[in-house]
Amino acid sequence: MINKDNLTQHISQQFNAELEEVRGHLLAMGGLVEKQVNDAVTALIEADSGLAQQVREIDDQINQMERNIDEECIRILARRQPAASDLRLIISISKSVIDLERIGDESTKIAKRAILLTEEGESPRGYVEIRHIGDQVRRMVQEALDAFARFDADLALSVAQYDKTVDREYKTALRELVTYMMEDPRSISRVLNVIWALRSLERIGDHARNIAELVIYLVRGTDVRHIGLTRMREEVQGKPQE
Repeated sequence: MINKDNLTQHISQQFNAELEEVRGHLLAMGGLVEKQVNDAVTALIEADSGLAQQVREIDDQINQMERNIDEECIRILARRQPAASDLRLIISISKSVIDLERIGDESTKIAKRAILLTEEGESPRGYVEIRHIGDQVRRMVQEALDAFARFDADLALSVAQYDKTVDREYKTALRELVTYMMEDPRSISRVLNVIWALRSLERIGDHARNIAELVIYLVRGTDVRHIGLTRMREEVQGKPQE
């Protein structure tokens, strides 16, 4: 099992430094993406087009960070030919940056919806759902990154489990908003923007779950994608749920 104590125990101190540096860059990118999610949701709820524009502008920085981390991972693979837990770390980082970049993309989409809704000038239905699901998804992103920072498979499992709650609440909100549009056709344009924002939040939750699954792979050495929550729980906890 991998943990903080045995991650970087190599004869080569330079190799230790390279692994810590690329991991630090991933977490720095994660912190920026987490802020992007927070600001996008805040911009939409508070009709702050200036903040929404800031979210859009930071997307280029996120994309550059992804490219830089990819290059670091490729250099380490080529020069060090890592094995076992070191290889899992590099693989997990290289895959996680893809999900982080996509979280940034979805945050940018929410920011665009925020600008459109601000221009329309009237608060539509669905802001309660945006706030609620937005808080849940922000927590998922934060805890997925915390799990990566601490090599915490149990916290990663809780993130993966919580994705089911987000999916369920997204579907409930979607049904309610579609019903509202049918009852008041004048609201269609505004509510559609809210629905697309909610869709982006649901996808952010999916990407947070992906990162959590990579943490479990990193710590436990088992690929838990597509195996279902029950088996995932068994891999992390070593026993079925009571």
